Amino acid sequence: MKILFVYPQIPVTFWGFKYALKFISKKAASPPLGLLTVAAMVPEAWEKRIIDMNTSRLKDKHLRWADYVFISGMELQRRSAREVIDRCKNLGVKTVAGGPLFTIERSDFDDVDHLFLGEAEDTFPQFLEDLKNGHAQHVYQAHEFPDVTKTPIPLWRIINKKKYSLMSIQYSRGCPFNCEFCNVTMLNGHRPRTKTKEQILGELDALYNWGWHDAVFIVDDNFIGNKKKLKNELLPAIARWMEAHRYPFTFSTQVSVDLADEDELMQLMIEAGFQTVFVGIESPHEASLYECAKQQNVNRDLIDSVKRIQQYGFEVQGGFILGFDNDPESIFVRLAEFIQNTGIITAMVGLLNAAKGTRLYSRLEAENRLIDKTSGDNTDFSLNFIPKMDYHTLVHGYKNVLATIYSPRHYYERVQNFLKDFKPPKLRPMYFRFIHIKAFLRSILYLGFIGKEKLHFWRLFFWSLIKRPAVFPAAVSYAIQGYHFRRVFEKYVKGIS
Repeated sequence: MKILFVYPQIPVTFWGFKYALKFISKKAASPPLGLLTVAAMVPEAWEKRIIDMNTSRLKDKHLRWADYVFISGMELQRRSAREVIDRCKNLGVKTVAGGPLFTIERSDFDDVDHLFLGEAEDTFPQFLEDLKNGHAQHVYQAHEFPDVTKTPIPLWRIINKKKYSLMSIQYSRGCPFNCEFCNVTMLNGHRPRTKTKEQILGELDALYNWGWHDAVFIVDDNFIGNKKKLKNELLPAIARWMEAHRYPFTFSTQVSVDLADEDELMQLMIEAGFQTVFVGIESPHEASLYECAKQQNVNRDLIDSVKRIQQYGFEVQGGFILGFDNDPESIFVRLAEFIQNTGIITAMVGLLNAAKGTRLYSRLEAENRLIDKTSGDNTDFSLNFIPKMDYHTLVHGYKNVLATIYSPRHYYERVQNFLKDFKPPKLRPMYFRFIHIKAFLRSILYLGFIGKEKLHFWRLFFWSLIKRPAVFPAAVSYAIQGYHFRRVFEKYVKGIS
């Protein structure tokens, strides 16, 4: 049997880092973890190939080669997934599809030959058995959340690692919180299910032995959902593994803001090699946090919480949302000031959207306020419901926030303010590769001589080189990331001051 795994194309987005990746000659940020995990469940004797459309062109000859095309994706990839399925149908190739897009929008993809709804660990073996016996079903649906200790090590060897800037692994699924706008609990449950420490160490071994010695993103929606297991089992084990292997990885992940209350947990994460955490802050306006049931963010000084996490040696990335019913018109200035005062360099600010399967979607549907599907892109200026705030006021205010926080002056000021107090943990030996030299030279050319930020770039360059040489590589890296963010938003904020 010949299986072709296809990952649909992702449009240019905030998190895609398309414009930054060009500095290091990479095609995409990370490979499709879900497809690589399913690939590990496919019988070893079957032939397997993968086309990630974000790194390679999908040609008809690839599709004709396959007996089955396996497709996965998110809402953001809806259009590309539809095109792939139509091409397969025209060529007479059977399709198998699963993942968030197909679980949430099953009715739009009923022409797929075999659909997997929900997680696949329990249903995929049944599909293989049915396929062997010649009566594979149209729909396979998980009726309960599977035990992730059964999940195999992703089949990384079928991808070209040179095309990616980081690799991804998963420790847990599910989140203990239940924010109104989020569909994580619908997709993965309210109780975090975790892999064993042996599984995670096995995945780190596999990455290391495969030759990957670089950034690793732990994709959990809330990595600290089970703090007890992290403290007592996983993090000490990772720290020992990292020390024994001379710190080949740097880790990043997503956490809730209550990490700031956990000194022991933060210290253990630093010792294990974590450098970056993404925190869903959403809003500095407490009434909006109550509205969306972001209980973990209320009754606390959010600026102080961010600063506490930063003081341990983390870069804090932040997610923010505009368009809550309780947002006042002053929210735009207040949010821009919050981002600037916290020194959150990477601030993803998006308009609120109601994803299918969320409590927000149900509420707005009952209020007859839904007008469209979500695009799946947090930052593309789309809005799929009628907001309480005047629409034009909301969109104009959103543009002003982006034009402010990603203007060269504000962005570089934020970088310098963060780096002047930042104390990076001294765990990992400094490795310089050719791609780092290439990125450095390109940054000088494009940011120091061609770009709009020339003056700000050179100020940061010499300030970090002379006064804080320990953070000089980070300063250059943040300058490159800022270039990407401005390129993503420039078409939207043109003319906004």
